[in-house]
Amino acid sequence: MTFPNSLVRAARNAIETAPLTQRGDQPCHGPRPQLRRYEVSALLANGDVSQSRHIAPALPVFEDAFCAFSRGSLLETEHGPVAIEDLLPGDTVLTHDGTSQTVLWKGSVTLIPGRPDARGRTRPLTRIMADAFGLQKPQSGVIAGPAARLLATPAQLRHLSSGKPMLTPVDEFQDGINVIETLPPTPVELFHICLKRHAVINVDGLQFETYHPGLTALRMMTPALRAVYLNLFAHVHSINDFGPLAMERARDGEMDSIIA
Repeated sequence: MTFPNSLVRAARNAIETAPLTQRGDQPCHGPRPQLRRYEVSALLANGDVSQSRHIAPALPVFEDAFCAFSRGSLLETEHGPVAIEDLLPGDTVLTHDGTSQTVLWKGSVTLIPGRPDARGRTRPLTRIMADAFGLQKPQSGVIAGPAARLLATPAQLRHLSSGKPMLTPVDEFQDGINVIETLPPTPVELFHICLKRHAVINVDGLQFETYHPGLTALRMMTPALRAVYLNLFAHVHSINDFGPLAMERARDGEMDSIIA
């Protein structure tokens, strides 16, 4: 599949001809981010499933929409576990509150976690050993992407949670024994999904969140960059269309997600 020149040009212009944020006191130093290819499957209003490829900046706010689950991750559905690569928009997944929701959108991206980008940034994965969080939690080893969040609160963040579990980035649980960082030097395909509402789902016996950009992640973007981002989601016309967060999230800063 080839990309229309207008789409590639729009993505390139968004990062080359304008600041990444609208705040003059937060300049972007160093090399501009590279462009990356993103794969998208989406459920359309008529029930059809569209498949498309997008060229967009290799920025965390974009990559996080695609980088939660590795190939082979098993999501709990009404018909039993289904591998993330086999799940399609229109399928339903079971959520933390016992209901089922339809998958509206699935994104994937292939990257090399251990290869630094133009700004020296890597995208580490997190390997979670079997039973790391209790019996069959997870049921077998899990490799989670850098954007994955677990419904749990590590000891170092409990003072922020008021005793309630939070959706916490998986790297906060790394202990070098049961939960470890890994930087493969070869390409890895990663995935994420959107439901109608932000939710917590069962993946390999652990409770992970579905995709939501956060309430403020796009607020400081330039209009050009925001347009490229929203073009990734057929079911979304503005940030408000993602709806509210299902529960509190740890380490949910807006600026880091845009320019880190």
